[in-house]
Amino acid sequence: MTEHNLSPGTDPDPRVAHDSAALTAWLTTLVRNREYGTLAELRRARGGTNAHIRAGWYGGDDHRDLFERMAFLFAIYHQGRPAPSYGYGSLGAAARRIGDGTGRGPDNPGAQRLLDRLVASRRVPWRHLQHAVTRLRSCEQPPPSWTQLTEDLLNWNDRKARVAYRWSVEFHTPPARDQKAQNAPTTRKDTTS
Repeated sequence: MTEHNLSPGTDPDPRVAHDSAALTAWLTTLVRNREYGTLAELRRARGGTNAHIRAGWYGGDDHRDLFERMAFLFAIYHQGRPAPSYGYGSLGAAARRIGDGTGRGPDNPGAQRLLDRLVASRRVPWRHLQHAVTRLRSCEQPPPSWTQLTEDLLNWNDRKARVAYRWSVEFHTPPARDQKAQNAPTTRKDTTS
């Protein structure tokens, strides 16, 4: 039996059913190490390549397909990028960044239609997710947190998680006021003196 010496911390723990953070760490390492061949394999939608199989390991037996598809989305976003992006926020918050000079998020009709398609789906909306990732890439906007997106998709059909509803709320939430206004102490002038 041959023993392979793989990078520490990048292989899935067989005792854990799934590990979305480890998947993200492995994928970002591929970009950082410029493993373009592996990333190209992941961009094949239904490749069944070694790279897809390895991505599936992080999902365990129950979520193998979802983790392979997440690796596909990650590879699409990072095509030709020299540095990895872990992303931030949910997909709803990321969709808020989609747009151009005429408007972003709720002010952009294309972004609004895309979000409507995403949240209306009963099943995980893979085709629309691919479109959202492609739009973020073309707008040169950061992606959603890959780890959070994976967890959201794992909970897509959980009624208590209400993933689609949360994405909608985060998409439509007005932008926060600037930090100065939020941190300024509120003082009340006493006009009686």
